[in-house]
Amino acid sequence: MRNVDDHWRADPAELGLDPLKIQKLLDRARREVDAGLLPSAQIAVARHGRLAVFETFGEAGSESLFVVFSATKAIVAAAAWLLIQDGLLHESERVSEIVPEFGANGKEAVTVEQLLTHTAGFPAAPFHPLEWADVGQRMKRLASWRTDWEPGSRFMYHPTSSMWVVAEVIERRALMSFQQFVRERIVEPLNLPDLYLGLPHAQFPRVQASVHVGEEATEADFRALGLPLPVPNEVTEEAISSFNNAEILAIGVPGGGGVMGAAELALFHQGLLHGGLGEKIWQEATLTRARAVRTGGLTDPTTGQEANRALGIVVAGAQHANLRGFGNTGSPRTFGHNGAGGQLAWVDRHTGISLGYCTNGHDRHVLRRGRRGTAISSLAAVCLQDG
Repeated sequence: MRNVDDHWRADPAELGLDPLKIQKLLDRARREVDAGLLPSAQIAVARHGRLAVFETFGEAGSESLFVVFSATKAIVAAAAWLLIQDGLLHESERVSEIVPEFGANGKEAVTVEQLLTHTAGFPAAPFHPLEWADVGQRMKRLASWRTDWEPGSRFMYHPTSSMWVVAEVIERRALMSFQQFVRERIVEPLNLPDLYLGLPHAQFPRVQASVHVGEEATEADFRALGLPLPVPNEVTEEAISSFNNAEILAIGVPGGGGVMGAAELALFHQGLLHGGLGEKIWQEATLTRARAVRTGGLTDPTTGQEANRALGIVVAGAQHANLRGFGNTGSPRTFGHNGAGGQLAWVDRHTGISLGYCTNGHDRHVLRRGRRGTAISSLAAVCLQDG
C-alpha cells in the first residue's frame, strides 16, 4: 500500500463529509470506466489536511501513478511562490534580468507574472523536453522564441513554453535544479513521496500509459452549445503519447510532466489551502498574493470568458466556473489547475474540500470530457454534511 493511503486517511464523517454524497461522487467517477470508455480512473477527496476518499477503478490499482499534465503547473508555480516569499524573486521582474539569454526577439520586457498568467505572448514556442538536459541547447531555444503580441496585452494559454522559462528562473534564483527545489521545498515537507517532477526510472512501471479513446466532437456539437471551436495548440495526441516515454518523464516537464496519483493532487491542494500539511511552507501573505487574479478583463479565446488567472493557477470566479474547469456548485474562491485528458485538481477555500481525479483515458470528445469534469467537480464540491 502507498504511504499516502496509510498515513493520511481519515473517516469521511470525522472530516464533516456525507457518506451518501460521497457514494454519488464515486458512482459518477467510475461510470465511464464501467462503460468501457476509460481504462482506469482514480479519485481522492481531502479536507482539514486529511484524505477522506481514495478510490481506483478499472485496470489501475491504488499504487498506480498517472501523468497529470497541466495540473503540474500549480506545483511549479507554488515553487516560484516560495522564491517570492524568500525575497529571491518578484513577479514584476523582467525575465531578461534573470535569464539574459531569454531577452531577445521582442521578449525583453516579459515579466515573471506574465509567464505565470499566460500573457507573455509566445504560446506556441517549440521546445523538445530532452533538450532541457543540454544547457547550451535550451538557451539557444529560449533566445530564438519570438512574441506574437505585446506581452501583457492578451491572454492565450501557453501549454508548455512559459513554464520552461519559469523552471529556468527557479534554477537561476534557487541555485539548484527546479526538480530538486520542488522535491526539497514542497514534496518532502508535505510528506508526499509519490509526487514526482522528474520520475525516477525505477518508478516508471507504476505509471498508467496514456491512451486515446472515443470520437472527436463535431463542429455541430460546438455550435449547438454556442461555443467557439477549439483553438489548435501543441496538446496533440502525439504530444500526449510522448509522455509514455520514461526518458521524458525523467525530465519532469514543468508545464505538464508531473507524475502522481489523485491522492497527491488532493493533498497538495490542501497544502496550498493551509500553507502546508503540518509544517508551514507557504505563509498566508504569500498565498493571498499568489491567489490574486492578475488578468483583469482579458478573455480566454477558447471560451470567450474572462481568463481569471492568478500566479500559475486558475480562480473559479462567480460566473462561468465550469468553463474554467470547475464544477457548478463550488464557491467563487475555488482555485487550482486541471490537466489534459480530464485530470482534475482544485481546492475550495469556502468548504475546505479539495479534489484530485486522474485518468489515463484521454477522451477525444472534449465536450463529453468537459461534462464529466464538471459533473465530478460539482458532486465533490457539495460533499459536506448538511447542517
